[in-house]
Amino acid sequence: MNRHDPGQPDPGASQDDAVWLDLVARLESDAVATRPDTPAGGQLPPSGTASETPKTHQPPSFRDFDPLGLAGMPPAELSAAERQAAAAGGTGAEPADPSDGPRDYEVDDDGGEFVPEEPPSLAGTDPLTMLAWLGAVGGPVALLLSAVFWRSAPLLAIVGIVAVFVLATVYLIMKLPQEKNGDDDGARV
Repeated sequence: MNRHDPGQPDPGASQDDAVWLDLVARLESDAVATRPDTPAGGQLPPSGTASETPKTHQPPSFRDFDPLGLAGMPPAELSAAERQAAAAGGTGAEPADPSDGPRDYEVDDDGGEFVPEEPPSLAGTDPLTMLAWLGAVGGPVALLLSAVFWRSAPLLAIVGIVAVFVLATVYLIMKLPQEKNGDDDGARV
């Protein structure tokens, strides 16, 4: 069995370093070659005048990968001082328009207080629907209360509560409308 001598350098480590450096060099050359603002060889074009300095290598940024051309220049935005000058009627870049943005207009307050409409009376509700709601809501509540306060409840009572809950829930689901109204846009709940 070959043992490595601690005084000798590891031959595999220098080979690994060489492979790593070669890989890094190839990746850097590929990154320069794939940039859209450089020619295919990765070389910068020769300059027309001697006074120009050649461009230094910059790593590719997010804007370099833009197949749809969406990363153009952002729209020019006025500074805070320019917006205040425009609002005050000064020499801003654009005249003040009350409909420019969400904070640039005054809300017309009618002074009235919001009064919701009266909910429909429960007296006119179908008795079977009211019992179904009581069973669907009251079933889990009754199971919880029996688990807390009536630990020795007979199995028949527990099964009865579960059956009432299931039947009430099925009844309420069956009462739902079967088809959607085509004229309803869903704006009102």
